[in-house]
Amino acid sequence: MKIFVKVKPKAKQEKIEKVDDAHFIIWVKEPPENGKANMAVMKVITEYFNIGWSDILLISGASSRNKVFEIDWHEF
Repeated sequence: MKIFVKVKPKAKQEKIEKVDDAHFIIWVKEPPENGKANMAVMKVITEYFNIGWSDILLISGASSRNKVFEIDWHEF
């Protein structure tokens, strides 16, 4: 399943907001430098969906605030 994420880096706290079944807004504390924000976003997603790191893949948007992730649902 693909999910579309709008990232808000350098936030005061980490949180995730579900817009609809495939769209999310995620706030992370880390700055958008050297992939730190991307890793923080992936951490939030893995905790939200209760999946492992190997079950998520950043498909597009590595240097953008708008990202697309592929989630492998075989765990569910």
